[in-house]
Formats: sequence, structure tokens, C-alpha cells
Amino acid sequence: MREFLRRWQGVLLAAIGVIATLWLAATNRLGFYIHPRYFLFTVIMAVIAVVFVVAAFAVIPVLRRRATDAAGDGSDGHDHDDDDDDHHGHGHGHDHVHDAAAAGPAASARRRLGTVAGIAIVAGTAVALLVLPPATLTTATAENRELNATAVGPDSAAPDLVGGDTSSFTVKDWALILRQNPDPADFADPISVTGFVLPSPDDEDVFYVARFTVTCCAVDAQPVGVPVHLPGWQDRFAADDWVTAEGRLDVDPAAGPSPVLVPETVEPTEQPEQPYVF
Repeated sequence: MREFLRRWQGVLLAAIGVIATLWLAATNRLGFYIHPRYFLFTVIMAVIAVVFVVAAFAVIPVLRRRATDAAGDGSDGHDHDDDDDDHHGHGHGHDHVHDAAAAGPAASARRRLGTVAGIAIVAGTAVALLVLPPATLTTATAENRELNATAVGPDSAAPDLVGGDTSSFTVKDWALILRQNPDPADFADPISVTGFVLPSPDDEDVFYVARFTVTCCAVDAQPVGVPVHLPGWQDRFAADDWVTAEGRLDVDPAAGPSPVLVPETVEPTEQPEQPYVF
């Protein structure tokens, strides 16, 4: 097993990564990890990687066999005289045997530990990428990243409310609008937003209907959300529950001029097939 891992561990890890990537693409879940603009590029690179992995399985044994044959051919068949040991002295030979015997158990333990570590790495990678279901980011990530900050910055353009189809606006669109035009008097029509429940750190009567916006991949994901004023919401929902909230934007009854969604209805819903917004 140790020799097998030494030869094939890198190839096995590459194969697991390629299989996981193609499986995610085939099941429409690659978007859990990267922006859709990179789907085609990622699949093409994965297919190329398949070619290299197959080539590695085919070529590496041949190269190793040739190297072994070459090493065998390099042996000129000359026997070493046992008298050479006597020439170097019996005392030195005894020291070498003693040192090898002392180092033997430690070296064997290191080899066993290396083998176990190699098996654990391959098995853990396979379980993480091929067995466990892909999962989206949650409030645990959102709480460590500033809400409506980087992803909804001053350089981001809010959609046009005049003549726009607000029924197609996402949480990100409404977060942009509220950041750039925070006067609730400008919003007469009811709105609808869908996202996961993100508790407000400042007001127990408020939670955010939030989603993550992704620029490149899940590593750079940033949370965006619309605040919802609903006293006692904790009795109906828990953090990370997916909901659809419908209502009107108005002044926050507790915090003053900040706009919040005062809902007419808040209903639980299923996580959408694409949980992120772009």
C-alpha cells in the first residue's frame, strides 16, 4: 500500500477532483462554488484533466518498468568480494549493523504513519467531494462578512425603478436600491424578496432576507439582504430558513429613518436551485 500511494496518490487526488467537477456540472450544482460565467471554462479544463489522468495511468507503469529494466541491465554481473568487508574492518561493520537495528523501529513507524496519512488524505478527499452533498454558504459565513458592503458598493448600479419590472428584482437589486435611494416615500408598490433568514445583530425585531452574491467563486461571496421588521419572528423561523417576504418598504418603527420591509406575509419556501445572485 505504501508503494502504491507513493506512486499514485497525486493521480488519484486529481482523478477525484475531476470526477467531482464533472458531476457537479452534470447535476447543475457547479454554481454552488463558482460564477456561471466560468462554467464552460471549468468543464473544458476538467475534460483536459481527464485526458492527463488517463494518460498518467497508462504511461507511468510503462516508464517505471523501463526504468527498472534499465537499472537491471546496468548491473554488470561482477560479484563483490566478501573480503572487502574484512578490508574495511570488522569493528566498522559491527557499528553499522548496530545503528541500522536501532533505527529500524523508528523508520518503520514513520513509514506506517506516512501510509496511514496518505490513505486518510485520499479517503477524506473522496468523501468530501464525492459523498457529502454540496452545500451553500450559511449565516455562519454571513456573520463574518459585512452585509451589503463590498458586493453592494458605491460602484454598483441599482436597477431603474421607473419602467422597470420590479417583480424580477432580486435581493441584491433591492439592497442596491435601498443603499442608493433610502427614502421609503419613493416606494409605493409592494415588493417580494426571497432568501435565507439572517438575524440582525442590532435589533431583535428585525431579520434580513439575505443571499450571497458571487463575483468569481464562493471564496469571494458577500452577503446582501433586505431588512424585515417582524417582531417575534424567532417563534416562526430559524436562522438559515428560506422564506419569501412580501410587503411595503417603510421607515423602521424602532430605528428611525432607515427603510425596512414591513411584511404583509412571510412564508417558508424551498432553497432555489441557484441560491446565489450574480
